Formats: sequence, structure tokens, C-alpha cells
Amino acid sequence: MNDLSDVAVLMPAFNGQADVERTLASLRETSMVHVLIVDDGSAPPIVAPAIGGMNIDILRMPKNGGIERALEAGMTALAARGIRYAARIDAGDLATPGRFAKQRAYMEAHPRVAALGMWTHVVSTEGAPLFDLTPPTEPAAIRRTMLARTCFTHPSLMLRVDAVIEAGNYRAQYRAAEDLDLLLRLMQRHDGANLPEFGLFYELNESGISATKRRAQVMSTLRLQLRYLRVTNPLDWAGVVKSVAHLLLPYRALRGLKARLLKPASSA
Repeated sequence: MNDLSDVAVLMPAFNGQADVERTLASLRETSMVHVLIVDDGSAPPIVAPAIGGMNIDILRMPKNGGIERALEAGMTALAARGIRYAARIDAGDLATPGRFAKQRAYMEAHPRVAALGMWTHVVSTEGAPLFDLTPPTEPAAIRRTMLARTCFTHPSLMLRVDAVIEAGNYRAQYRAAEDLDLLLRLMQRHDGANLPEFGLFYELNESGISATKRRAQVMSTLRLQLRYLRVTNPLDWAGVVKSVAHLLLPYRALRGLKARLLKPASSA
């Protein structure tokens, strides 16, 4: 039941050895965990730590090309190895125990689901709780609100590898929004869902993509919203307005507002 032989963790990494080791140490499953680290041109190169119950491979990119190309290369490599499910996580984030087994079991029971996320605790780089992300869980609700709000935490996803390849894989066409681009294409033919329980501690880092590439990310999101806009769905229009507001308002102000609105009940 907990066999993970057809699952591989897909983790891109760039110059973050300590973060890689901390994340891998958090992966607690009852079966062997297979990991593919895509080293995106790190200097010095990422080294695979020795961790019991874990088989770790490293795919080295010839130079730093960005997370989009690293994920594309990683997914292509997993497909070539016959891996069925890719479990995403980023260096610095932590998984809850048994996350991958729970996701695999759900996807085995729901063959129409090609992308399965989990609820997420957002924490500071020191581990302090900031807020929680509890997006919709059912495919119909996700499809309805997909362009209005973030319905998936990218590092919490488990993806069907064959469906990702069929949809065109990750790509660099929408910089810093490669996850939304992929998910929108996947959901043309498949479903997306979230397990209604917490599976990830997501580290909100001021040097992360959401902060350092914020304008590119918002512009890419806006382009995707306009491309997939359903003119009769008010929520799609609300998403466009939200993206325009994100272009106009400072990042720290938006982060502070989100933290106040989504603060966990335990810290209220």
C-alpha cells in the first residue's frame, strides 16, 4: 500500500546545499524514497547526502538556466526512467511524514487527477508560522477559481509524469509562473485536486522567486489569465484585477496583508 517505487521526488536546486540536506531530512516515509535533484549550475556543485531509506540521484545542468528549464529537464529524465509520479518539493521546504504515500494512494484511486496538492503552512526562514494556505480541494471548485486565486502550492504537488509530458512539460514561456502554465494545460484534459490536510512547510524567503522575480511572475500570470479568460466567469475577471493590483502595490505591503488575512488560528 505504501510502495513508492514508481514515485520520485523532483527537486531543483541552485547553490543551496544546506537547504537541500534539510529538506531531504524531512522526507519520512515507510518505503524507500527516490529523489532526483536537478543541480541548476551550482558552484560548488550540489552533493547528494547519505540518508538511510533514500536513493538520491543528481542531474547536473551545464549552466544555470532557471527553475523552468531545470524542471523540464528533470521531468524528461523521470519519464525516461519510467517513473509514474513526480513529487515536487523545493530546497528549504519541509514535508510532513507520509505525504508521498498519501498522495500516491489518492492518485491511484482517482485516475482523472493529474495534479494533486496539499494544504500548506507558510513559515519564515527561521521556521516561525506566518499563515496557512488552504485552497479548494475538489476539481470543480479548483477549475472555477483557478484564475482568481492560487489553487495549488507548487512544491506540494504530486504530478502524473505521462500527463505532464503529454501536455508539453514545464516550459520557459511564462517566466516564474511555470507551475500555473503547466497546470492550466494539464487541466484541459485532466483534473486537479488538493488533499484537505497539511503536507508542506513552505519557507517564505526574501531571496526566493516570488520576491526577486515578482514583476516577471505577475506579468506571466496576467498573460495566462488573459489567454485562458472565460468572459462569463466573474472570478476570472477578479483574477485579472488582482494581478493588476499586484503590479501596482509593493511586495512587502501585499505580503503583510496576506499574513494578516491568513494568519493561522493557533497564532491569532
